[in-house]
Amino acid sequence: MVKVIGAILIILATSWIGFEASRHLSERPRQLRQLKSALQSLDAEIMYGHTPLHEAARRLSAQLSNPLASFFSSFSNRLTETETTVRDAWEDSLKEIWSKTALKQGEFEIMKQFGETLGRHDRISQQKQIMLALAHLEREVNDAHEKQAKYERMAKSFGFLSGLLIIILLI
Repeated sequence: MVKVIGAILIILATSWIGFEASRHLSERPRQLRQLKSALQSLDAEIMYGHTPLHEAARRLSAQLSNPLASFFSSFSNRLTETETTVRDAWEDSLKEIWSKTALKQGEFEIMKQFGETLGRHDRISQQKQIMLALAHLEREVNDAHEKQAKYERMAKSFGFLSGLLIIILLI
């Protein structure tokens, strides 16, 4: 009886790990789309609304879901409450939430490079920088969709099958 309960627990644990890996793979494209949408909204706020950067970030944080809402909220707070540069506030906010996202190092570098140009140029140049970041993010979205299609089912199956293998080896 104890062996059966142990086997069931092993299967449940390894299956859960597989489903978590699968969720991470499906979460990445969603967060990338949300990030692209946020940059497009930031572009509209800057170009047409002539909104200050801290206010645009605050508005974005109200529109988005976590963890990106936390990022823009933190960025807005750093701009208004501390004596820091836009680049440093952007990078510190990125580092603060990055471990909570499903995004990869490539996306971090894109966002970090974008943050280095944020607030340094006139509106037209800033719009070009946003378009460049959006183009890079679009490439990452395509990559994320490919990886999701390729590995999502495999991660679920691998979790379950690795549990079966452990049980067989223990018996």
